Amino acid sequence: MTDKIILKNMTFYAFHGVHEYEREQGQRFYVDLEIETDASEAGASDNLNNTVDYTSVYRQVKDIVENHRYQLLEALATSIADAVLDMNRVRGVRVGIRKPSVPIPGPIDYVEIDITRRH
Repeated sequence: MTDKIILKNMTFYAFHGVHEYEREQGQRFYVDLEIETDASEAGASDNLNNTVDYTSVYRQVKDIVENHRYQLLEALATSIADAVLDMNRVRGVRVGIRKPSVPIPGPIDYVEIDITRRH
């Protein structure tokens, strides 16, 4: 059995991209996480110590997105996944990152990277 903790549409302003203007001007990035865990102990005990603290997860993701710089969304997503996997009680994680302002010469809503990592 795998339970999930889901954080949807976390929004950050950051400076990631291949092009210099992306790293200078910055833009919004939207991050989704699905954390695989076993929530049965937390469900039985009603104790935060028996689950993944999603407030801590949010702070960790915010730090990575806002205080580090990456050229590729793949590198940013991998850094987030590695940090979340290091947290107690995490069995796996799916990271989705959407970047709405991309240098593509045509109409597009956003580019998204989606990776899944497990222990």
